[in-house]
Amino acid sequence: MTRTLSAAGRVSGPVPGWVPAVVLLAATALAGPALGGLSRIAFIAGCGAAGWYAWRRGPGEHLQAALVLFAFAPFARRVVDLAVGYDQAGIMLVGPLLALLAPLPQLVRRLESDRPFDPRFGPILLVGACVAYATALSLFQGDLMNAATGALKWSVPLLYAAVLIDAAEPEELVRRAAAAFLVILPAIGLYGIWQYVDPPNWDRYWMSFAPIMSAGQPIPFGVRTFSTMNGPASFATFTAVGLLLVGFLRPPWQTFLFASPAALALLLSLYRTAWLSLAVGLLFCLAFAVTRRRSATVLIGLVGAAVIAATLTPFGEVIGERLSTLTEGSQDGSAQERLEQYVTLWSQWDSSLLGVGFTVTDVGSAGAMAIDGMIIACWLSMGIVGGLACLAGFVWAAGRAIAAAVKDGRREAVLVGALACGGLVQMPLSSIAAGELGFLFWTFVVLVSPAPRAPVRGTA
Repeated sequence: MTRTLSAAGRVSGPVPGWVPAVVLLAATALAGPALGGLSRIAFIAGCGAAGWYAWRRGPGEHLQAALVLFAFAPFARRVVDLAVGYDQAGIMLVGPLLALLAPLPQLVRRLESDRPFDPRFGPILLVGACVAYATALSLFQGDLMNAATGALKWSVPLLYAAVLIDAAEPEELVRRAAAAFLVILPAIGLYGIWQYVDPPNWDRYWMSFAPIMSAGQPIPFGVRTFSTMNGPASFATFTAVGLLLVGFLRPPWQTFLFASPAALALLLSLYRTAWLSLAVGLLFCLAFAVTRRRSATVLIGLVGAAVIAATLTPFGEVIGERLSTLTEGSQDGSAQERLEQYVTLWSQWDSSLLGVGFTVTDVGSAGAMAIDGMIIACWLSMGIVGGLACLAGFVWAAGRAIAAAVKDGRREAVLVGALACGGLVQMPLSSIAAGELGFLFWTFVVLVSPAPRAPVRGTA
């Protein structure tokens, strides 16, 4: 086997950049239980090495490796936890974030250069300042652990997005992501169906300890599918993004063959926010000629799949009941709980004017208030002023992506705009700022051209 180092410092050779990530995940799942607690540290270090190698291969292959690591790292964590013991901190989940830091030196060189300021950095800098403020609040209160974890989960996706702005052609990265999801979707889809029918021991074990109430019960037909990921929200959001990319950038037969299990598993997650996000993305694509036909086809296919799943499968009753709640509006109990959160914060003596910094609430504890949605999360962490500034950064980034889709009109740009629309829909209902969800949002909203391409004169 040979490899060469290009003038740009990238490695070229026969081993794709995502392969080390797959080998690391498989080795951890198979050998991790035998290594004990050492396997957790080895996994984190391995993620860093896999990220470094993938970046040397190029931004597209690094993005593919990152998607694989985020999709399957929680599964590896649960397998190790079953043998070694439950890790409340979930230290292994730091691994994919470490992989995102591999290209950080390139960002440093970019900032040290005299290149003009790119407007796409604006939302990143605004949200980064708000994250720094929330981190400072946590440090001021002596809460070092939450300050570190909050800063890591919120800031790393921002840094990675900043690197991607200059790293490669946006269209190429979008296509690379679609190719990665073509492999990821059937794997997490089939596993998610198995998990719903008969959850494996490592999933049952994790559910009995994890402070997450939205995953259902660790019994057959009682799980809200989260597949290989860290919860129904993460799994459903990842799946919705993957279905949108694969549905428009791969041949129709591949979409049907490889995405069908994931579509069913998405329904079994019972996570309506991702359903709405996917629907809004498809409706956005209907507005453009380049994606209109495929959008109608995918939309009809998903509606048909939902009808079949709700009427002709053993899961029909639970899926049908969840779908029916979409029409309840103000009578929806989940919506009422979210409204109560705003009333609770506003009724505080200072209405959380300054914020309390990054906090982690065990929603299973008596009297604990769940934190649902970006609006409530930013308000609580950063206060009214800081929270509004942070939300403005997210809306700014999504708005730029949508505007770029309208000006550009190419398929990849339209898909980025559709993902941005989906993110806007999710903001009032769930958090899309940190960890794997922050990675998804920021990675794609910056994949737009800085300006529409001018027509070339003098050509036929």
